[in-house]
Amino acid sequence: MKKFLKEFKAFALKGNVMDMAVGVLIGGAFSGIVTSLTENFINPIIGCIGGAEVQGKIHLLGDNYINYGAFITAVINFVIMAFVIFLLMKGINALMAIGKKKEEPAPAKTKKCPYCKSEIDIEATRCPHCTSVLEES
Repeated sequence: MKKFLKEFKAFALKGNVMDMAVGVLIGGAFSGIVTSLTENFINPIIGCIGGAEVQGKIHLLGDNYINYGAFITAVINFVIMAFVIFLLMKGINALMAIGKKKEEPAPAKTKKCPYCKSEIDIEATRCPHCTSVLEES
């Protein structure tokens, strides 16, 4: 049992697990902000512009209904969250690329024979395939 608890402690306190936990908490808080933005700003604007009732319901038998307005709100929330996450990741990737040097391509080790077009060593003076004498380039 001690070994199990020790392994669990090592797993739970790893940096990437703690980072993920913080990310989930911040994401939950940010989700509330996006939901508020959608319900209090975007839905009324959509309702005014298109005349569509975003908070609409389709009544069924009795007290049952389909709340399509809530579904539309959830889709708008998802699109906003996806867009914000896309922008954050794009910014993070740009920041990560600032310090990195671009890798230069490795120098060529082969060249093509001008006569038979086969690949030969860059330092060859005679083609091993067609035995043509190559000029220095």
